[in-house]
Amino acid sequence: MSDQQPDRQLRQLQQPEKPFLYVVVCAAGDVGELITAAHEADWDVGVIATPQGLRFIDAPAIEAQTRYPIRSAWRTPGEPRPLPPADAIAVAPATFNTINKWAAGISDTLAVGILCEAYGLGIPTAVLPYLNSAQAAHPAYHQSLQRLREMDVLIGSYEPHPPKAGAGADRFRWEEALELLASEMPVWA
Repeated sequence: MSDQQPDRQLRQLQQPEKPFLYVVVCAAGDVGELITAAHEADWDVGVIATPQGLRFIDAPAIEAQTRYPIRSAWRTPGEPRPLPPADAIAVAPATFNTINKWAAGISDTLAVGILCEAYGLGIPTAVLPYLNSAQAAHPAYHQSLQRLREMDVLIGSYEPHPPKAGAGADRFRWEEALELLASEMPVWA
């Protein structure tokens, strides 16, 4: 038996039967609808929230829906991984702050750290921006979107809502993240 065989067997035991989707949540809205759509599309789902994003979700309900703990902080050395490795990542809703930090490589939260690493790991990633038109007018936002496109990040079509309105959630198409990722994913048995 080779030294690698026990590791391979352990990875096979840890791998879920379905593809695993990380949903990265920012401070812009709840993701229950996206999780439901992902489950219907035969994904298993784990949620990673930015620290501010935790304030916008019903954590107990999301954990019951996914059957996994929500991650928001780095684990300590030796602490077990609470989620299987991601086959794909959906960043939804994605705030102005997260998009700009991610594109700049500022890995100051677990959520942005995972996104920064996803590029180097070749994990297909879709982002659904959710921001107002004043934020979208800032040059950094357009530069960040361009950089993310250069990184092969799939970017959703949401049109920014008016400033100070907090509106637009009714126009937010959660399932677009899954549609974008569908073209990048292998067919699962």
